[in-house]
Amino acid sequence: MVTTVTSFGRNGLSDWLIQRVSGVVLLAYTLFILWTVATGVDYASWKALFDQTWLKVFSLMALLSLVAHAWIGMWAVLTDYLTERLMGTTGNVLRLILQLLIALVLFVYMVWGVQILWGY
Repeated sequence: MVTTVTSFGRNGLSDWLIQRVSGVVLLAYTLFILWTVATGVDYASWKALFDQTWLKVFSLMALLSLVAHAWIGMWAVLTDYLTERLMGTTGNVLRLILQLLIALVLFVYMVWGVQILWGY
């Protein structure tokens, strides 16, 4: 069981479930955007589409899913490969620094995405 403080869901089952649900949301959003682009869209119709509240909510769900999915994925990679067993104490320090950088980047992307979607 995953009990590390930087785990997103505080245990492995929650992380697994969050990653699967976020993956489904990202797939649905990607298919919707691809279908919209494939059917032909100009700037006016694209703008009208994104002015609708349901699409803003759907886009926000996709953005939140992207952040959660990325955090859990990167956390899993870093805790698997940057360990004290493989790299000594440097592994723990390097993992913590990279986790902080990834958290900062994901937070900036989240705030920036909300600002773009909702115009704040």
